[in-house]
Amino acid sequence: MAETLVILFVALILDRLIGDPDWLWQRVPHPVALFGKLIGLADARFNDDAASEAQREKFGFAAIAVLMIGAIVLGTFLGDLLDALGGAGFVFEALLVAVLLAQKSLADHVGAVAQGLRAGGIDGGRRAVSMIVGRDPETLDEAGICRAAIESLAENASDGVVAPAFWYAVFGLPGLLAYKMLNTADSMIGHKTERHRAFGRASARLDDLANWLPARLTALLIVVAGGLTGWQDRIRTVMRDARLHRSPNAGWPESAMATVTGLALGGPRVYRDDVADEPFMNDAGREDAGPGDIDAALSDFWRAMTGLTVVVGVLAVVTG
Repeated sequence: MAETLVILFVALILDRLIGDPDWLWQRVPHPVALFGKLIGLADARFNDDAASEAQREKFGFAAIAVLMIGAIVLGTFLGDLLDALGGAGFVFEALLVAVLLAQKSLADHVGAVAQGLRAGGIDGGRRAVSMIVGRDPETLDEAGICRAAIESLAENASDGVVAPAFWYAVFGLPGLLAYKMLNTADSMIGHKTERHRAFGRASARLDDLANWLPARLTALLIVVAGGLTGWQDRIRTVMRDARLHRSPNAGWPESAMATVTGLALGGPRVYRDDVADEPFMNDAGREDAGPGDIDAALSDFWRAMTGLTVVVGVLAVVTG
């Protein structure tokens, strides 16, 4: 396990410094894009509109089970191959893990919302935020755009960084690839639309289970990133408000981010398919957010990611 933690430590640093360079993924497909193609094929082949809801649910369960088993087999093969390559295998594995983390790319996309607002006003902000959230951007004013970007930053800190890091630390490449396959499936078919409500139910529930602990660890990292002063009040707010979110997991990092930024996050919002009429998390905070609040949230995000990297490094030393 010690070597896995060392690789993860290196990968976190590489991802923070390099991220996902466009020049590379314009030439070769990103692994997650390949996963997406496989999920799309399974959806097209087995999600039969003529089948009953029960049948579609069974097909959906079978599809995600096969896809995750395939990811585990691939991860086991790659792990054994890279182990046999010695030092070169260590480097390649660290690069692969870095590719499947999302610190810099997430921060870049969220930062682009603040830049869009500053350079292009409300229209620029709506264009930028539409790239990272599922809600209808035309319903958002400047404050809504900024809160949506900050909420996405918090939620994806869990889904895009802490959860893949956690499953890699516990199960190596098989765990990381299985998680990325599951999380990609949830983003593609885990919606409560007429087409995917039954077929994607297994993917959505398994993703909730896989993210249960990472979401809470992310909340803790964000609370700590806010500093020692007032941390007990922030913990109490998170414990009270996390359950106000309709997701069993997203409310934890989002409510934590609300407490450290002093904002009220969540609340009523309009998605393309439905409306979430929910109370605000940290309802004593400000609803009026601006680009500067995105900048502040990004600073908190990076402090949380630094905390994650330090924890991984310490564990690598202790277990080595």
